[in-house]
Amino acid sequence: MKNNNVKKLVEISLLIALEVILTRFCSINTAILRIGFGFLPIAIIAMMYGPLSAGVAYAVGDLLGMMIFPNGSYFPGFTLTAFLTGVIYGLVLYKKPKTWGRIILAVCIVCLGMNLCLDAVWLHILMGKGFFALLPTRIFKAVVMIPVQTILIQLVWKNIILKIAKPSEIIA
Repeated sequence: MKNNNVKKLVEISLLIALEVILTRFCSINTAILRIGFGFLPIAIIAMMYGPLSAGVAYAVGDLLGMMIFPNGSYFPGFTLTAFLTGVIYGLVLYKKPKTWGRIILAVCIVCLGMNLCLDAVWLHILMGKGFFALLPTRIFKAVVMIPVQTILIQLVWKNIILKIAKPSEIIA
């Protein structure tokens, strides 16, 4: 039992490090928009370890990324969004079949609910710009990221995770 906890902690830690790298170095950043791939390690954590692990991991990754590689001022609303994103992926995908429909559902909730709406609220609070003025670029991001996230999550799950993990550890 103790070895399983250590293994889980190490795997989640490595995926948090990957999330920080993908978010901070492999993304396109503007003042009001970030298009990146940091969602992928969090979706993997959610599918393998559940909603709470994924939520905490994404919040920790957000905090670590902000402390190590600051990019603007810190705002706790984005950390809340990160936590909720991990929880949503976990609620929809943990211990359930990883079908296209489930993945699309999880990605749509995250992209439309968290990234489009909630992040626009945080940006409105931070920048003072009108909420509706922020929506066109946020809608563009959602339109681009929904198919990208859906395809990448499914491809990584089927072609990498299922091939390296033990069948007893995961539910396909």
